[in-house]
Amino acid sequence: MKKPKRASAAKAKKGRKAGVSRSKTAPKRPARNPTRNPAKNSVKPSRRGASTADDTKATIRGLRSKLKAAERRVAELEAAAGTDFLLEIPNRRGFERELTRAVAYMKRYRASGALIVLDVDRLKPINDSFGHAAGDEVLKAIAATLTRQIRASDVVGRLGGDEFALLLWNLSETDAKAKAAAFEQAIDELSFVFRGQHVTAGASAGVALLGAQSDSARAMEEADAAMYVRKASRRHEPRIRLVSS
Repeated sequence: MKKPKRASAAKAKKGRKAGVSRSKTAPKRPARNPTRNPAKNSVKPSRRGASTADDTKATIRGLRSKLKAAERRVAELEAAAGTDFLLEIPNRRGFERELTRAVAYMKRYRASGALIVLDVDRLKPINDSFGHAAGDEVLKAIAATLTRQIRASDVVGRLGGDEFALLLWNLSETDAKAKAAAFEQAIDELSFVFRGQHVTAGASAGVALLGAQSDSARAMEEADAAMYVRKASRRHEPRIRLVSS
């Protein structure tokens, strides 16, 4: 009697061998060549660094814009208050108000006085060489010097930038010119040390007399014009030299 189970097992074994043989002879897929498509394998430049630089520039621009807005606001507040916040003396608005009142008083009571406009010579090179903090220190010293040399009834103010003005009561023309020369000399004698360098800056002053016939705006123009004539004659340069150790 035949045994069919063994025949089936032999046939299955033969089928497995054929399958193994076919798998051994199946063609292999070629390996991918990494250099075949250079575009895919090339490293793309990172945008992260460029993005960070752009963000930094944008931040700087924003801060500068805010700083300018803050400076404009300070100027507006100073103008409204009539006081120069840095020097703690009248600003242009405050000084012109005092000058208008003084001229009105002189017209009514036949009083007299003088207006002196004073410009700090060559302050810009100091700012450029040592920074605006150095320039501010020079302006503060000048304001203090002028304040010490006037009477309680007189007024010193800052017209803006490096320009000052002084309202002096009861002075003759000779006395007013002598006072202007004294102011110039006092400022010439001031000295400062910035970054190891010795610096002195000068000033030029112009005078306009005040009296019963004066007009405040006209007096300001006359003193300003006289100051520029004086400035042209001086051509003052700040003297800068290394401090000896």
